[in-house]
Amino acid sequence: MRTARVVRMSEKEPLRTTHEWLDAVSRELGVDPQLTRELVGDVLDMTAAVAPNGPARPAAPLTAFVLGFAAARQDQPGPDPTRALIGQVTELLGRYDSPAARTPQAKDLR
Repeated sequence: MRTARVVRMSEKEPLRTTHEWLDAVSRELGVDPQLTRELVGDVLDMTAAVAPNGPARPAAPLTAFVLGFAAARQDQPGPDPTRALIGQVTELLGRYDSPAARTPQAKDLR
């Protein structure tokens, strides 16, 4: 296993955009940056839905983490199978009885 060296911001020019960062991470981890770019909006929409409607805000990035594992296990990698997985998460979210949904204030919003 390779050990990563921590690079201080003063040692390296900061990345200017999220997309530059995602391209760099994709290349580092052996993922096609184009695939990453294609799915950014879908993943952001999913995490935006999970954050207020799931069990707690930290569930949003962790759900994206689990999505990555599930996407890696697909027979056909690509945007469509990954979007199908996002659809499954969205359906689960609709059935999920979150603690936030049980509060009197949340019931008034329905």
